[in-house]
Amino acid sequence: MFFAALLGGLLVAVLGFGAVQAGWIGKNETTTRTIATANPVADNQDQGLVNQIYERDGTGVGFITASGVSEGGSEFDPYGQSQQGTATGSGFLIDKEGHMVTNNHVVNGASEIKVTLGDSDTSYDAELVGADESSDLALLKVDAPEDAMHPLAIGDSADMKVGDPVVAIGNPFGLDRTVTTGIVSALQREIQSTNGFSISNVIQTDASINPGNSGGPLINTDGEVIGVNSQIATGGGSNGSVGIGFAIPSDTVKSVVDQLKTTGEVKHAFLGISGATINSDVADALNLDTDSGVLVQEVTKDSGADDAGIEGGDTAVTVEGAKVLTGGDIITAVDGKDVSSMEEVVAAINEAKVGDKIDVTLDRDGQSKDVTVTLGERPDDASGSSSGDSSQTPPEQQGEQPALPPGFGQ
Repeated sequence: MFFAALLGGLLVAVLGFGAVQAGWIGKNETTTRTIATANPVADNQDQGLVNQIYERDGTGVGFITASGVSEGGSEFDPYGQSQQGTATGSGFLIDKEGHMVTNNHVVNGASEIKVTLGDSDTSYDAELVGADESSDLALLKVDAPEDAMHPLAIGDSADMKVGDPVVAIGNPFGLDRTVTTGIVSALQREIQSTNGFSISNVIQTDASINPGNSGGPLINTDGEVIGVNSQIATGGGSNGSVGIGFAIPSDTVKSVVDQLKTTGEVKHAFLGISGATINSDVADALNLDTDSGVLVQEVTKDSGADDAGIEGGDTAVTVEGAKVLTGGDIITAVDGKDVSSMEEVVAAINEAKVGDKIDVTLDRDGQSKDVTVTLGERPDDASGSSSGDSSQTPPEQQGEQPALPPGFGQ
């Protein structure tokens, strides 16, 4: 199963559920025991470190106000009405020229963008250099004097480990320069962007992140940005952080920003399939020869997968409440590396470039087959059905939601 995305960074949100197309990629009784532990970056011996990070990096974090963003006429509109509004969020400077990184969903469609830096009350104009909806990242150029620029260093997200302490700085609910602490709770998570495509290698953290934090930095103990806080998950009747936040990894940020600086746009590789992860239950229900891999559901016409002869399903069946197309190829490896889930296929495609050739190993009617796929360019948005976990919903739509069946990831 994959989660329906929650975009956590707007006080006036421009969000909702998106469709998913791939790059295309019982209830048991349980007992919960709560154990009180000290926060590794918030106990007495490390409070000085947090203060140092805050003093050094806080001045480079911006409070963004984006006016004129559209709240209607979009499938991502949680209110279902057309009007103009104002979105607020966070961002951080990356150089003395005034380039600032934030989330696309913070500034998408804005007619005017204003930024205040650090604890200053001075508001500066900012223009959009470029945005990438697929990674939910945007690059701004802030018109501020050089002495007001205090850029943050960008680190390597690949070096982070589960349990590493982190610090988040942002503007939750408009409360500027708020600092929270936590740890890396998990790595290699996957979330959805507003156009329905998946963002891979995402960092999960328990640092408190709320609406308004979106676009702000997640920082390691060296004071380096290792992620861009983008989404939160909520459960029950909560209307704020429950300790499950997601940050786009800095390695993705560096790649996207380089392209935005150069061309103002980003090109993503595209395989051209939708697929469903195979597990033992699915394998038994569909009488498959393997209990691991990705069952190809549909193949996009004229895509790389289509040109390579990859075949989708042709017979619809229902498994655990989810509609699945059977009869298609099963992807078992990409470039010689075994894959056991759609998430792994997505990650492999996200790491490739448009025009790259990849080898895909298929299981077709019990026989192994290798094909070479030339990756195309991802379309502007995904199409097809989306599904996910109701624990992730926009802040404006929190509450009980009907659970959706397991389905396809991108």
